[in-house]
Amino acid sequence: MSLATRRYISTTTKTSKCLSCPLPITNRPIYSININQTPSQLQIPASATPRIPKPTLTQLQRHTFTTSAILSKKKDKNKRNDDADSSLTAATTGGAGGADPFDFIQLQAGISDALTRLKEDLQKLRSGGGGRLNPEVIEQLRVNLVKGSNETVRLSEVAQVVPKGGRAVAIIVGEEDLIKPVNSAIISSNLSLTPQPDAHNPLQLNVPIPPPTKESRDQAVKAAKGAMDKAANAVRSARAAIHKKLQDMQKRKEARPDDIRKAHDQMEKLVEKAQKDVKDTFEAARKGMEQA
Repeated sequence: MSLATRRYISTTTKTSKCLSCPLPITNRPIYSININQTPSQLQIPASATPRIPKPTLTQLQRHTFTTSAILSKKKDKNKRNDDADSSLTAATTGGAGGADPFDFIQLQAGISDALTRLKEDLQKLRSGGGGRLNPEVIEQLRVNLVKGSNETVRLSEVAQVVPKGGRAVAIIVGEEDLIKPVNSAIISSNLSLTPQPDAHNPLQLNVPIPPPTKESRDQAVKAAKGAMDKAANAVRSARAAIHKKLQDMQKRKEARPDDIRKAHDQMEKLVEKAQKDVKDTFEAARKGMEQA
């Protein structure tokens, strides 16, 4: 037998043995597919889904979050921006309490009270230096109705004061028993007046006004100047209260700096005008006292 024949027989034998050996069977999932089902309706056996084991707590690495320097800087910057916004809002809306730097009601009330008191004081002083007696000066005298008692009443409560021209006044009492107490109250006052009984009315006292002297004029002018200084001090006190309020508003940032400055300028103008009114009122009264 030739060599070629032997090789052919060997190859044929090996091939027949391989074809006769069964193939190994593997456990593969069996899929059941219906051609009428949509892809979403396909059912895949649970055994075909690969199972991934869940990690245990020992396999997890806990991560602790910390605030880095960059985040801290951003937080501080945001805080500063919030503070700036709140300050701007407070300045725009007039602060949390709604404070108004241009509210001068308190200042105007103080100025008005000072001028009113000054005019009243000057009017009372005209009795000594101006030659004309103001009836209110006599009406405010205190009368002791019961001898030996410390209780007194105003003369206007028991009598009526009626002007009788520029040089005299008439005092009409309600009862004849009151003539003596009223007469004593007028004589003991510092008005330098001497009441006289009326010849026709027993309930009436006539009070002549003596002509003013140089000494009485000088005393009246001096007293008027004191009243002027008192009114000027009252205006300055009212101004100090508003000035302090503006300073506090500026410290608490309750208003814009420009508004504080404008309000301060307006306050100074009001105070300057008030001081001028005080001086003008005194000068008018002084001239009347000196020319009487």
